[in-house]
Amino acid sequence: MLNNNSNNSIHRKRNKPLGVLELIAIALGGMVGGGIFSVLGLSVSMVGVWTPVAIVMGGLLAAMAAYSYIKLGVYYKDEGATYSFFKKTFPNSPFAASLIGWWVIFGYISTLALYSYTFASYAISGFALADSEWLRKLVAGSVILVFALVNIWSVKGMGRIEDFMVYTKLFILAAISFVLISNSDTAIPVLLKNNGDTRVLNIIIVAAITFVAYEGFQLVIHAINEMEEPEKNIPRAIYSAIGLAILIYVVISLGAILAIPFSEIIENKEYALAAGARRIIGNWGADLVIAGALLATSSAISGTMFGASRLMAVIAKDGYFPARLTRRTNHIPVSAIVTLSGLAYGLVLSGSLQVILEFGSVTFLLVSLLMAYANFRIRNLTDSSATITILSLLGLFSGTVLILYYELTTQVEQMMFIADIYVLLTIGSWLYSKKASIWK
Repeated sequence: MLNNNSNNSIHRKRNKPLGVLELIAIALGGMVGGGIFSVLGLSVSMVGVWTPVAIVMGGLLAAMAAYSYIKLGVYYKDEGATYSFFKKTFPNSPFAASLIGWWVIFGYISTLALYSYTFASYAISGFALADSEWLRKLVAGSVILVFALVNIWSVKGMGRIEDFMVYTKLFILAAISFVLISNSDTAIPVLLKNNGDTRVLNIIIVAAITFVAYEGFQLVIHAINEMEEPEKNIPRAIYSAIGLAILIYVVISLGAILAIPFSEIIENKEYALAAGARRIIGNWGADLVIAGALLATSSAISGTMFGASRLMAVIAKDGYFPARLTRRTNHIPVSAIVTLSGLAYGLVLSGSLQVILEFGSVTFLLVSLLMAYANFRIRNLTDSSATITILSLLGLFSGTVLILYYELTTQVEQMMFIADIYVLLTIGSWLYSKKASIWK
């Protein structure tokens, strides 16, 4: 009997489809998406040559958030990740569990909408109908559909495609950065001299805004049931992915500020790299940037859909979403994937993606703060350092306050719209928490 059990255990382990390389790819796929393309222009407009410093600080903030996610992930070993960690840490508060579940899911939906819209914008940028809004939305819907089908097809197939997209886009982004840096006509000391006075507060605010470009590392934990050796591979995958993302973003930002005039970066924003490459080395350079952007957004869509669908199914199983979202085929949450895809495309059709992006950034900062608090509450069980956890709490709280300060002082209407979304999510989560309590 002992030998049979041992053989079965080995067999199950070998059947786990996701190794550390696939997990790193999932995390990088979620992080290196549309974030850097949208953050770059804003960063340069606020802090100029200090953009790489702000990007590194944003990465350190992401590492602070990751510490608690990793500790809770290894301790609970639950694919529900954020939602399940909070629910299990505070078992007597069903409304709190429902609320954080709704926040996280709609945060993921907003990023799916952003990535698909960005993909479409780049995909049609070289054609005569590049300015057609409906064509852009049609292409965005098509790419969402493609990756919904890929995720429904198989976990192993998704993992292999994710590997290819992520590691190919890393090569392309590295090539873009090398070309830009090698063709630069200035130097950092010159830029520092001409940059003028930059407030330290602005650098910290940009670091907080940059946090959204690192969102996605927690997607690894949603694959807990499909990974090998989670105790080792969760921290390896998440910390490796964050380190690689920091490196990628810093090199890209250096290439941009050294080769492209600041005014051009600010004017073109997410298209600054393509515009700069076209001016420096011609159309093939722009085509290379577009290829990198398409791969970046594609892998972000795939990785986000993978993790978010599993989380949605877990929340629905507890009664906080419609019961039909629990349905799985061969362990794949098909109903959740279809629902996520539909809601994301609904946001694309709404045309309010900039507002949705701001909602996503605020949401993930708040959720990361709550995860750090949960880890602090059970730090003895998760074997966490009190000092590191407290520093994480302070860092994430400061980042949340600063990004809200930025929104309130520069984009009041967007902040009001975000507040309205939170009200609707709060009402929906409260109603489902009451319904779940009655059935229990």
